[in-house]
Amino acid sequence: MRSRSIITSALAAVVASGLLAVPPASAQDAGTPDKARLDKTHPNKPGYSPYAGRNFPTRPFFGDTHLHTSFSMDAGAFGARLTPRDAYRFARGEEVTSNSGQPVKLSRPLDFLVVADHSDGMGFFPQLMGGDPEVLATPQGRKWYDQIKGGQGGEAAMDIIASFSAGKMPKGFPTPGTASYRNAWMETIKSAEAYNDPGRFTAFIGYEWTAGGSSNLHRNVIFRGNGSQAAMVEPYTTLPPLGSPNPVDLWKWMATTEQKTGSEVIAIAHNGNLSNGIMFPTVEAFGKKVDSEYAQARARWEPLYEVTQTKGTGEAHPLLSPNDELADFELWDKGNLDGSVAKSKDMLEFEYARSALRNGLVLDARLGANPYKFGMIGSSDAHNALAAMEEDNFFGKTAPQEPSPERLTKAFVDNQKSGVKVMDWEVGASGYAAVWATENTREAIFDAMKRRETYATTGSRMIVRFFGGWDFAAADATDRMPAAIGYGKGVPMGGDLASAPAGKAPTFLVAALKDPIGANLDRIQIVKGWVDKDGKTQEKVYDVTWSGGRKPGKDGKLPPVGSTVDVANATWTNTIGAPELIAVWKDPQFDAKQRAFYYLRVLEIPTPRWTAYDAKRFGIKPAAGTRMTIQERAYTSPIWYSP
Repeated sequence: MRSRSIITSALAAVVASGLLAVPPASAQDAGTPDKARLDKTHPNKPGYSPYAGRNFPTRPFFGDTHLHTSFSMDAGAFGARLTPRDAYRFARGEEVTSNSGQPVKLSRPLDFLVVADHSDGMGFFPQLMGGDPEVLATPQGRKWYDQIKGGQGGEAAMDIIASFSAGKMPKGFPTPGTASYRNAWMETIKSAEAYNDPGRFTAFIGYEWTAGGSSNLHRNVIFRGNGSQAAMVEPYTTLPPLGSPNPVDLWKWMATTEQKTGSEVIAIAHNGNLSNGIMFPTVEAFGKKVDSEYAQARARWEPLYEVTQTKGTGEAHPLLSPNDELADFELWDKGNLDGSVAKSKDMLEFEYARSALRNGLVLDARLGANPYKFGMIGSSDAHNALAAMEEDNFFGKTAPQEPSPERLTKAFVDNQKSGVKVMDWEVGASGYAAVWATENTREAIFDAMKRRETYATTGSRMIVRFFGGWDFAAADATDRMPAAIGYGKGVPMGGDLASAPAGKAPTFLVAALKDPIGANLDRIQIVKGWVDKDGKTQEKVYDVTWSGGRKPGKDGKLPPVGSTVDVANATWTNTIGAPELIAVWKDPQFDAKQRAFYYLRVLEIPTPRWTAYDAKRFGIKPAAGTRMTIQERAYTSPIWYSP
């Protein structure tokens, strides 16, 4: 199917009127078109305005659910000096001075932010550098203090990570119940309360549960409620006896926390590409079988997955998806968190989102519950309090990776024992969490995340809409009210399709608008996964609509969109691609007896990567093999079909 592009001047009107928005979460109201709902509300007063009485989202909100400050022990050791308050100031659009002394400001403010400092050792760095006598009396504490004071913060940070992973932290290490830990948590809460501005900027209260040692199982825990509720508990940690590295125990803590505080909480699983094969288990987890209870609990407490961030994108892998030529994108597939264990091929299946979604279908059939029924988001995982994810404004993951001529040639991880080496240039600028919510408040954004009306982007603020149903027709893609049509005929991203009507296959209304100050669009794809008649999982990527007059080749593949990137000058032009793409697609290989999922992948035209901007601005030549261009993309939450 060829694309239908709408002229650029239409973009502002489409965004302003909310035509690509989705309606509220109410399942009862989910199939009610705007006019019908309006007539039901005012039966004797049919209105002229198509917007009167509308209470559904008119825009996506862009934010970061995973940002660290100096309150995280590794971030502090690396050189972070900015606090949670600095992080919120920056995210809402203020200019700040970075950890390396450089002025920095976002091109546009974020809509929301979660400061998610590590649960274990929260506030340890200020305690260490404050010269705490108990910590400095230990060999480890004294060593780290001297290293950091001597300009070896990176070495100290990696040693801290290794010591924590081994469960060997010095005496005086802050744990729940100690004064230093409580003070750090209370300041985290107070910072969020101070900068939360309902309707304009949302500052969530949260933290990162830091489990898994060097094989990363981290989760970002977010509170829906306010400071007085969050202050009733302290973060759940991972080191025994006060904590546990088992996610099941975290979920139990979350249940208890909701009962105690009256605030809902959710957990977002960290990008799994550093877990070395343990993020998405299918047989056994922590010595126990993956059973129905595990599946139900994980689905209940973890509605979202962080598919892209600074340490790589975890949607798909070429070895898992050999027929997907676009799967090889910003990968970190060399080892675990500190590089102590090299990656093996058998680990990959249990680290990437697409394979987890596929395995979830099998588990659903076997257990009656799908543990991997998650929506997609992106976030930064930056450890310098700066949620700066744009390629031309990327301030790195840690303080030493803030802009400098050296970051194009230095190594970030260089484990001599395992041979695992990751260069600084391999660090990605990604990503954003995009959330379709009715308003910019904690409650509305949290509720949208819980119902999975979300998508991930690798740094662009493109607007993406995805509906599934049984009756979409080609004419629906020409209507200028696609949200009303999508809502009236189907379900939005993150939703479910019921058993198929006799003789029908699912249809999907897909739409995307370019980032207003970003690149044009290349294409929209639908990624389908299903369980075949033999009980095996399958997948296929369909090009649904695209820019230009391209035609698929004999192999069915769409030719590349081309490139206008001038690498030497770190520029590009929007003379290719389309500002908008919209289409209706029907599954040509649907079997009503087979479980399936569908999600969108939306690609922009190529643009300069942050490495190209660095090379231009610092006048240096990057190392051989350095990636200099990028095709930013978005991944929506899936729509699931169950027979």
